[in-house]
Amino acid sequence: MIQGVIFDMDGLMFDTERIWATLWKPALATLGLTYPEGLDVAARGTSGESMRKVLRRFFGEDCDPDAIIEALHREAEKAFQAPPPKKPGLDELLCWLSQQDIPMAVASSSRRSSILHHLDCWGLTHYFKALVSGEDVTESKPNPAIFHLAAQKLGTPPRHTLVLEDSFNGVRAGAAGGFVTVMVPDLAQPDQEMRSLYTARCDSLFDVLRMLEAGEL
Repeated sequence: MIQGVIFDMDGLMFDTERIWATLWKPALATLGLTYPEGLDVAARGTSGESMRKVLRRFFGEDCDPDAIIEALHREAEKAFQAPPPKKPGLDELLCWLSQQDIPMAVASSSRRSSILHHLDCWGLTHYFKALVSGEDVTESKPNPAIFHLAAQKLGTPPRHTLVLEDSFNGVRAGAAGGFVTVMVPDLAQPDQEMRSLYTARCDSLFDVLRMLEAGEL
């Protein structure tokens, strides 16, 4: 039985991953760097030291990953001044979970200021008992620490806590942490590795709601 639900944010709650994907080139250009193919996919869902490792892999051990991260977030601040589009079924799922008194958390690799901005823009902050950002953990996804911290704040054990994710790194983190992990694909469709890791795959948050109502999770 599901006792708590942890939401990823970018690509799961809001249609933001497509925007993030366009920010790398201008951000890197401000540092005189060229965008290497595959960076967006490799970095998706990461933050902190996990993202630094990705950046060193693409730009070399002598690069300044923090400068790159800051340049990316400067571009993001400009791009996300307007509220990002909500994913279909988000409102309905949040409302149903609230009616069932199932506590919810957001566990996102994004910065806390970004999480609050997106939630506040749509008046959704009140739904969540806890907000955990990439700034709250040393190792972000695919390390499960961010989900363990969110579950701790919810007071629910991983085996009875649903993790909703769209990214490969997020699914890896959920599975590694022993959570009930459901993938709702956004930019990337699940491959054999993902299918071996997730509990279920849903095409939308409406499908997640239907599975919960039917007791299938």
